[in-house]
Amino acid sequence: MNILSFISSYNPKKLHKPYIIAEAGVNHEGSMDLAKRLIDEAAEGGAHAIKFQTYKAETIASKDSPYYWDITKEPTLSQFELFKKYDKFWKSEYEELAKYCQTAGIEFMSTPFDVESATFLNDLMPVFKISSSDLTNLPFIEYQCSFGKPIILSTGAAYKWEIMQAVETIERFGNPLILMHCVLNYPTMDENANLGMIKEMIRLFPDTIPGYSDHTLPKDMHTLEVATLLGAAVLEKHFSHDKTLPGNDHYHAMDKEDLKHFHQRINRTFELMGTFEMTALASEAPARANARRSLVAAKSIPQGKLIEASDLTWKRPASGISPKDINVIIGKAAARAIEEDEVMKPDMLVW
Repeated sequence: MNILSFISSYNPKKLHKPYIIAEAGVNHEGSMDLAKRLIDEAAEGGAHAIKFQTYKAETIASKDSPYYWDITKEPTLSQFELFKKYDKFWKSEYEELAKYCQTAGIEFMSTPFDVESATFLNDLMPVFKISSSDLTNLPFIEYQCSFGKPIILSTGAAYKWEIMQAVETIERFGNPLILMHCVLNYPTMDENANLGMIKEMIRLFPDTIPGYSDHTLPKDMHTLEVATLLGAAVLEKHFSHDKTLPGNDHYHAMDKEDLKHFHQRINRTFELMGTFEMTALASEAPARANARRSLVAAKSIPQGKLIEASDLTWKRPASGISPKDINVIIGKAAARAIEEDEVMKPDMLVW
């Protein structure tokens, strides 16, 4: 399944098995071999897409930009210095990775953080992912919308009115929009996940496709399962080949085994949910025939007697006239003598 077919098939009246984006970010750490390993493992785990981040430190952060992450996990104290460590890949590297994704059977994506990267990434991917950090960067949102492709927009750390401004900007261009609930804590503690916001997001923005960008610790992947049941149709989570590595994007990431576990859970969940149409199931046919009741003669009824309510009771099985039709047969004459405890059938009556 690719993102364009998913968007075209999305139905807001039903729950969907989610489209999953493995957010590799810059966990390749400048190594092409490691980037390709991340692609292979994301595909093996069952992700539909892998997403990187494309930036240059000089265009994303000033040199005095402070850190806002857990420095026991990532000791770098400046955003500029952190970005400088991981901004080695550019146009040619992402072209190579996009081709590699085709052979691996997984969609390529990368979040651009400047006009130059957005321009060359347009030729490599079917959709633009806009970071929460650029939700209020309306000129940059407009530039990415100008390519006419679907937009995936994360909403971390945003007030309602800020999200509305960004959505209105995108709607002016007419781009399909996937709106992602997101909490900008690295990691996000379970008590701060606020997955209930997904329901209000769906209510406020009914013309968008709801999603969830997750920063909680992977544990048993229950967070993503709950998000799906609340309506999130697109899921994004940081992805690593080794969650024990130091750095800001490894310890709260998922790996391929987490992904496989999630698929097992969500497949089991959808198996339990089954159809969303209220109807009797084929498997219930024996119960319908045997556990339901029929009208039964409460006493012996002579031939020709007009049936009265006191002549009837109801017992299993459901092979005779249903109790719901009792008023239809009251007043009808017995076509023959009816024994006590006989299940009432239509041919026993004069119609």
